[in-house]
Amino acid sequence: MGITVLDREVYSMSEAARILGVRSARLRGWIDGYSRGGVDYEPVIRPERTGEDAVTWGEFVEAGYLREYRIRHRVSLQHLRPVVQILRERLGAPYPLAHAKLYVANRELVREIQDETGIDRELAMVVVRNGQLILAPGAAAFVEKVEFAPEDREALRIYPDDKSSPVLIDPLRNFGAPVVHGIRTENLYDLFAGGDSIADIADGYDISVADVEAAIRYESRINGQETAA
Repeated sequence: MGITVLDREVYSMSEAARILGVRSARLRGWIDGYSRGGVDYEPVIRPERTGEDAVTWGEFVEAGYLREYRIRHRVSLQHLRPVVQILRERLGAPYPLAHAKLYVANRELVREIQDETGIDRELAMVVVRNGQLILAPGAAAFVEKVEFAPEDREALRIYPDDKSSPVLIDPLRNFGAPVVHGIRTENLYDLFAGGDSIADIADGYDISVADVEAAIRYESRINGQETAA
């Protein structure tokens, strides 16, 4: 099997943490495990600890999924580790949370694994409503932000706020930095924080005021969540 976009190394751990709005130490714990009080905790995302600082696109996407649950439920995501491990094995995919087939075609499998592992209801990926298997709120919120490839169904890019926003994260553009029409949101925010008006920033980059406002909202959000997530 050839290298896919999910295997592409895009970020350092600290860069990925900033973009996700998560503390760097917490993200490293999700991706590569951690030690505390003499106890080793295995990764949720990687099959085993590697010590690598580089974060692949697949790892970044899966961390985005975990972040949705962390923000919503404030619980330890170590509970999801056995579920991710089994999904990885049964789907034959190194990044199962970054594939659309998990959320669309394999809901029965996900429910089966949830039952096997006895995962808490609040961490469930699928739930039963009116006799139908549907995505749980955290999973549904995540999927709504992701654009999947039409054929292999891998995650191609992410709209971190929602798809109505111009803010986009694409691993093949601008080194994976969040952008608005190719302009880094961090650059737009820095100008605003430095005292430039939104109208002047928009005029300088030939984009709309709404585009600049979206970039500022996104950067303000991740800067505010970084200490909480």
